[in-house]
Amino acid sequence: MNNTRRSFLKTVPLAGAAAFASPVFAETPQPATKTASRIKLSVSSYSYWHFKGDKFPIEKVIDEAAKLGLDGIDILHRQMDGEDNAYLQKLKKHAFVNGIAMTCLSIHQGFVSPDKAVLKEHIDHTIHCIELAYKMGIPCMRLNTGRWGTIKSFDDFMAKRGSEPAIAGYTEDEAFKWCIDSIQQCMKKAEECGILLALENHWGLGSTPEGMLRIKNAIDSPWLGLLMDTGNFLENPYDKLEKIAPQTSFVQAKTYYGGGEWYTLDLDYKRIVDILKKVNYQGYISIEFEGKEDPKSGVQKSVDLLRSVL
Repeated sequence: MNNTRRSFLKTVPLAGAAAFASPVFAETPQPATKTASRIKLSVSSYSYWHFKGDKFPIEKVIDEAAKLGLDGIDILHRQMDGEDNAYLQKLKKHAFVNGIAMTCLSIHQGFVSPDKAVLKEHIDHTIHCIELAYKMGIPCMRLNTGRWGTIKSFDDFMAKRGSEPAIAGYTEDEAFKWCIDSIQQCMKKAEECGILLALENHWGLGSTPEGMLRIKNAIDSPWLGLLMDTGNFLENPYDKLEKIAPQTSFVQAKTYYGGGEWYTLDLDYKRIVDILKKVNYQGYISIEFEGKEDPKSGVQKSVDLLRSVL
């Protein structure tokens, strides 16, 4: 034992000296360590209610998510039964005891209007919803840019592939200014409440990666990220998704079993997940089933699909 111990002690200074005598190794840059993917699956409450018929209760969405072994749910604000505090806390408790995280609150608002009173109404609504998310313990909230609204029917708007003319006498540059200024007015409340705002490619000014990044870069706040909706870039989606991936804070994954409500895309989710992994995305993918099949089977198939590529 003593001989072994003496031999070991003799090697220690040699090893130390070797380390100092070989600075080339210390100076060689090491590749950045990439964290193993920890992407979690969520489901949007919208998957069970497409603005048709009676609302599917949020409590039941939580129950369905638990049965499917999912990690969270993404709540559509318009699907909620109310806003009183008792209801908000009831949802929070129901989610917790079922092991479900409430991942995102998806609201409807828009900042494309020359009317200052309209903009104030939407700013106030956004700030109000930030406070709702805070009370519910939801750390992220979906934002829209808004759109011109010159095509009144959403069905007609979809028939035009999400493209519409500007309001007569106004330009897209003006619309970007309205949107940027309006979101800027919401950032203080978002930071105060610890709610990450995620700007979605949800038509309007967010119809292109360039539009989304123009807004994100102009505001340049750590409390504003991007929300990647995989089904809202209708042409050449993968190149566009790749452009917004580095700034993406939340993902909504569209599926269309039974045919889509307005259109159907054949999305390659292996390719999309690879895009996310390439930028080391570690957040949630929330399934947004938008097909005409029964939601329970449609969501189940969507879960199986996403699990197969994750």
